[in-house]
Amino acid sequence: MNLLDARWRKSSRSNSQGDCVEVADNLVGVVRVRDSKDAAGPVLVVGPAGWAAFVAGAKSGAFRR
Repeated sequence: MNLLDARWRKSSRSNSQGDCVEVADNLVGVVRVRDSKDAAGPVLVVGPAGWAAFVAGAKSGAFRR
């Protein structure tokens, strides 16, 4: 995996304090997720189907308490 090719982006709904998650979904076959406060830190790698399921769940409110 080459993180140099990753194009990281934040949600348009991110807050101004920087407590955000960044996503790189521009590479074939993987989606990378990291903490914006620790760009050099660990990166979570998931498949496109898993990421799509997570996003759909978040949009539907499935993760609300």
